[in-house]
Amino acid sequence: MATSNQKSLESWKVDFLNDCLSNGVLKFGTFTLKSKRISPYFFNAGLFHTGNLVESISKAYASTLSTSTVQFDVLFGPAYKGIPLAATTVGKLTSLQKEKYGNVSYSFNRKEAKDHGEGGTIVGASMKDKSVVIIDDVITAGTAIREAIDIIVRQGGTLVGIIVAFDRMEKTPSQRELQGDMSEVEGEPTRMSAIGEIRKQYGVPVLSILTLEDVLDFLRGAGTEDDVKRLEEYRRRYKASD
Repeated sequence: MATSNQKSLESWKVDFLNDCLSNGVLKFGTFTLKSKRISPYFFNAGLFHTGNLVESISKAYASTLSTSTVQFDVLFGPAYKGIPLAATTVGKLTSLQKEKYGNVSYSFNRKEAKDHGEGGTIVGASMKDKSVVIIDDVITAGTAIREAIDIIVRQGGTLVGIIVAFDRMEKTPSQRELQGDMSEVEGEPTRMSAIGEIRKQYGVPVLSILTLEDVLDFLRGAGTEDDVKRLEEYRRRYKASD
């Protein structure tokens, strides 16, 4: 039976969260991140490789896009993770609202330019004079997303939005943290998240299927009290300013 917290989440978010938990995509425990932070949870979008899970994540991406105000012509999936996400999500968008999304295209980049046939670095739709949304799994430091934006600009497209699977909602690491000092410093300035920095720099919406707040809302009704406390403490310590 759904709790009041879960009822506040869209049904497709609850379905997606259940799929993530039952298939080990979202795990709770103790995990060392690339930033050296010790996280009480880990989200691994690379595990969406079965037919059922591809169906789940593409439906969740499509539902997020279709309930937003973002209007677009092309869904761009940066190589390599973004390629299957773009292709399957375009298909799911069409099945949700054929009249609105039936002519939406997808494209992706080659890591190396093709030197025969049609050549070039882009596969799929041309982005020239088109409104483009980037689809990817997560934004960690923002480097890959900035590279994707550069590709879109060089191809003559206009970036109108970005969508990812999960937003950790945590501030970017400080130089102190990157140098291995993980002590908590009283009064340390709050920084934006990588997603917040991208949103501010490019002035476009950055959508996500799930946020850390969604996970907490879900767990308050279905998780263990220990998991909730650990996530709330992590959220308090690393909460971004955006």
